Amino acid sequence: MKKNLRWKLILILFVIVLCIFLIYPPKDKIKLGLDLKGGTHLVLQVMTDDAINAETDQQIARFEEVFKKNKITYTEAAKEKPGRFHFKGINADQEGKVRDLIDQYTRDWDYSFSGDTVTFNLKPVAEQFLRDQAVIQTLETIRNRVDQFGVAEPIIQRQGSDRIVVELPGIEDPERVKNLIKVTAVLEFKLVKAGPAPDEETLLQPYEGKVPEDAEVVKGDPKRGHQGYYLVSKVASITGKDLRTVRRGTDEWNNPAVHFTLTPEGARRFEKVTGENVGKQLAIILDGKLQSAPVINSRISDSGIIQGRFTPEEADDLVVILKAGALPAGIKYLEERTVGPTLGADSIRQGLAAGLVAIFTVMAFMLFYYKLSGINAVIALFLNELIIFAALSYFKATLTLPGIAGIILGIGMAVDANILIFERIKEELALGKNVFSAINNGFSRAFSAIFDSNLTTIISAIFLFQFGTGPIKGYAITISCSLVANLFTAVFVSRFIFELIVPNNAKRLSI
Repeated sequence: MKKNLRWKLILILFVIVLCIFLIYPPKDKIKLGLDLKGGTHLVLQVMTDDAINAETDQQIARFEEVFKKNKITYTEAAKEKPGRFHFKGINADQEGKVRDLIDQYTRDWDYSFSGDTVTFNLKPVAEQFLRDQAVIQTLETIRNRVDQFGVAEPIIQRQGSDRIVVELPGIEDPERVKNLIKVTAVLEFKLVKAGPAPDEETLLQPYEGKVPEDAEVVKGDPKRGHQGYYLVSKVASITGKDLRTVRRGTDEWNNPAVHFTLTPEGARRFEKVTGENVGKQLAIILDGKLQSAPVINSRISDSGIIQGRFTPEEADDLVVILKAGALPAGIKYLEERTVGPTLGADSIRQGLAAGLVAIFTVMAFMLFYYKLSGINAVIALFLNELIIFAALSYFKATLTLPGIAGIILGIGMAVDANILIFERIKEELALGKNVFSAINNGFSRAFSAIFDSNLTTIISAIFLFQFGTGPIKGYAITISCSLVANLFTAVFVSRFIFELIVPNNAKRLSI
């Protein structure tokens, strides 16, 4: 064998062995998408107004504290709508001091004075930033929850300004995952002031029917065995942000429960609150519903337990959502589509059938039209497909039905490259060139056309991948892999086969 062919043979054999290593076993290495494996497709809308509403409440509370600290008097602090609030009853002689404080403590709010009232409006740029951040944080929180739930190869991505697409292949309990995703997971520990009571009216009788300024009313969760209404502190002693570790365990009755430990700062506050309120109830509130209200028997420092008649699955899910963090805004399901395993199996069979028909039809044409040289194209085609699946396995890409369509289109483009080369070779032979010279010239002159056409298509596929949704991304990945592999197989491998089997002094070529 010629020395210049030996290294080419070694390279080709190395690529083949590497591809087989990456693919085997295909059942474990090739990840199937929702349309092939079955599962659940969800479209969620992030209620970004919730984020604006929360920011408005926080800003009101912040300025109440600032004004109190600086002895600014007022008669009313009220939210008009998300992104707009006012303070009323400010003395005229304090207006200058109020302006200085506002300029010092915020840059995201416009303000204006009208008489004794200062009105705040969230700036449009700040509002858009908060909405975008709400969507981004929601997407990351959902991804963390789904990852901890153990769903294989989920697709979780943003769609438009406030929507998120979630695709969960192979999921067996979609309702459980939907509940896991949707729970806002705002965990709060608050002291109980009164309750339980059968209704709010009864609860508030000792307070003249009004909720005290430092308190709020919450409802017990019937699923956890807590009926009625409770009056609790408005300010939480600790929240879910103060949790350091969370795990499932059991309570003193051997029922499923959630054990937690706190951060150093959270532990310091929790120890102070529990030490000062021994004998009182502490409400554990999740998403505005009271889960349990144990009595504080002694000072508690850095650990505790959440009880609530949980099933093992509910305790596991609560651990997952607390670890992943709270959603910054509520979400609403706009679309749900379930793909059954049977439909997925049918899609695989139909896709494989289409691919096999395409391959064998192309092979038959190449062998019929280009005679023995067609075998060269067929070998390159098989290697092309091997490289595609190896690339999918290496990059952990998910194979979808559009992805199979990309593979089939790639078959056509791979053969098209061989056709360009073979036709160039035939033209050279027609001009009277010898066989070996015709082969060299044919590959050299066809390369630029093959490279340009593949490059422009790859650029288009990159844009499809960047801006497309899940199925479009699958198509873009497979067609890109096919075109890159094509440059190796149709040019390098095909030329090597000609150089290997065609002698320098050959008089004829079966083409």
